[in-house]
Amino acid sequence: MMVTAELVQKKRTAPDRLLWVVVTVAVGGLIGTVPEANAQDRLGGHIGFVLPLVTRAGGQTTSISDSFSVGFPMGITVKGSGRMAFDLELVPAVQDSPRKVNLTVHPGLVWGLGHNFAAGARLAFDINSSQVGFTPLVNKSWPIEGHFFKAYFVEAVLPVRFNRPLGGPSTNPVTFGIHFGVGF
Repeated sequence: MMVTAELVQKKRTAPDRLLWVVVTVAVGGLIGTVPEANAQDRLGGHIGFVLPLVTRAGGQTTSISDSFSVGFPMGITVKGSGRMAFDLELVPAVQDSPRKVNLTVHPGLVWGLGHNFAAGARLAFDINSSQVGFTPLVNKSWPIEGHFFKAYFVEAVLPVRFNRPLGGPSTNPVTFGIHFGVGF
């Protein structure tokens, strides 16, 4: 009896097809048991504006009416499994007198306190400046349903800076400001 190439091919393909079906079903079953990735629940951000209302520096107190300035904070937030989140904020700020633009790199931690309140602290690094510091904050948010933006918020901030210019007087400005924005 002669075995033809077609008969050998048919004998090989039937078990191969069965093996292929079994492997496909097994892999499909394993994929169904893999936990869902929730990056959309862990990564967020915010954008808004901040008004420094009152500043005390070098023995003098100034207000927003003395020299208007406004900042435009934008941040990326990585939420942990609990109530804590890491937030990296960049704050370009425009000052009227003397006219200049500053950039602050503002990494920090924020803790959810419940009832849409949060508190936190940020480090502050003013770019091209001799100023560094920290910023404590308290935040209240209100959820937005069915929208790209998840909440709008108001935040009280108290930036504390340590200014050590080369050849100039050392000052430690402390400012009270209000930050308004939306989170996504």
